[in-house]
Amino acid sequence: MSSVASVHSLWTVAADTPGKIPAPHIEYAQLSPTLIVLGAAVIGIVIEAFVPRRHCYSSQLLLALVALAAAFAAVIGLAAGGFGSSKAHIAAMGALAVDGPALFLQGTILLVSLVAVFTFAERRLDPAAHGHHVDSFAPQPAAVPGGAAEQAAVKAGFTTTEVFPIALFAVGGMLVFPAANDLLTLFIALEVFSLPLYILCALARRQRLLSQEAAVKYFLLGAFSSAFLLFGVALLYGYAGTVTYAGIAEVISDGAKQIDPALAGAMGNDALLLIGAALVLMGLLFKVGAVPFHMWTPDVYQGAPTPVTGFMAAATKVAAFGALLRLLYVVLPGMRWDWQPVMWGVAIITMLGGAIVAITQTDIKRLLAYSSIAHAGFILAGVIATSEEGISSVLFYLGAYSFVTLGAFAVVTLVRDAGGEATQLSKWAGLGRRSPLVAAVFAVFLLAFAGIPLTSGFAGKFAVFKAAAQSGAGWLVVVGVLSSAIAAFFYIRVIVLMFFNEPKADGPTVAVPSPLTTTAIAIGVAVTLVLGLAPQYFLDLAGQAGVFVR
Repeated sequence: MSSVASVHSLWTVAADTPGKIPAPHIEYAQLSPTLIVLGAAVIGIVIEAFVPRRHCYSSQLLLALVALAAAFAAVIGLAAGGFGSSKAHIAAMGALAVDGPALFLQGTILLVSLVAVFTFAERRLDPAAHGHHVDSFAPQPAAVPGGAAEQAAVKAGFTTTEVFPIALFAVGGMLVFPAANDLLTLFIALEVFSLPLYILCALARRQRLLSQEAAVKYFLLGAFSSAFLLFGVALLYGYAGTVTYAGIAEVISDGAKQIDPALAGAMGNDALLLIGAALVLMGLLFKVGAVPFHMWTPDVYQGAPTPVTGFMAAATKVAAFGALLRLLYVVLPGMRWDWQPVMWGVAIITMLGGAIVAITQTDIKRLLAYSSIAHAGFILAGVIATSEEGISSVLFYLGAYSFVTLGAFAVVTLVRDAGGEATQLSKWAGLGRRSPLVAAVFAVFLLAFAGIPLTSGFAGKFAVFKAAAQSGAGWLVVVGVLSSAIAAFFYIRVIVLMFFNEPKADGPTVAVPSPLTTTAIAIGVAVTLVLGLAPQYFLDLAGQAGVFVR
């Protein structure tokens, strides 16, 4: 009864003195990149409801491109204004960090998303149906695959233009994720970008059942990972009495200075700390695609529409690694000796597992999925370095890797046969003789994945391995180099298949893309070569952005 009475007295005191409840203080200008993207997503939903169907495609495409470009300009403005260095601080009443890593990662996500929107908008790869252009997405996703309603939708020329606002909602969540400065904001951002991705994965025009199966697998496993993360948040709150990053870090390093009476029995309990931190890390490693939390990756990458696969593979990794870095470097630096051995193990099995299993793949999208798992292991080597060089090397690697990935999946959309995209590796035999330019571009991306010198992949791997070696993780670098050698085998095998095998008579053709996909691929090639030939400026930029605000 006493507790009820005390709560009731609190209510009456609050009612007597309304001035005691502080008004929230939000720095709108500093949160403008996220607000622009989410605002545009809401406007996109309104367009979908009220604009005539024939104008939806052009309106949504223009809105998405303008919003992402404006948000990127806002990030540049904040960085130029010193918010990445001297003015770095915690905004939105402690919920979000505005600092170098957050701005660098947000800029990368926005640029990647801008290029991804070009691939979403492509409408020239499939032959026109009933006089209408068609894209990669189902004309009426709610219809039964192959049913009368779907056939009627194709005949009527329906297009699923909702993919643009859905993608913008995902981008909005991704912008918040690496900047989140408390565990509840982290969880909300995770859900905001995950739920749109579950929907996008189910929207493939071809192979509808495979696409829906991929979405269900992603949704169920994603729900498990979200539950683990939320349970970890609850345990960390029980340990520290707060969900803010700085508050938890303070309790870990100094012990609880002001014990909350309601949590006095639990606060400072190391079991809660260790289990809670492990569960939150599991949730983040799932999004990263690290072994043993990687099982969703190949199935989802194979089943999702290829433009969505490219977007997910590039942007989600950037956001997830950003959140992982902030958690380990801001919240858990005092537990370094506890989490470092575990992360060593995860990095080693991720590098080796991704590289070895990729050798057995016969589908190009699954091969790239296992390749992305191996790359997650390489990036973890930089995370484990626990130094400023480690942070900057991870930031650089994420920027370089995301454009290579996006370009590679954009090329995959071009190689087609009667059933749509020809993703079976055997069908790519002799592609270099049928279409030398497309095969050469794909070879550039494969060489970058393999880490061959003069590509961005080499500069990125060199940076993370150097940071790991300087921090004393020499054996991790040895495993990384061995994994890279294994991975190089299957990348070069694909290049040999394209250029040195005879093309089959019934082999696939290479579709002529519109300027949209051509631009996406050209940007991917340009970034790959520029970061490979002249990486120093971008390494310095990542180095300047490598300090977290605490």
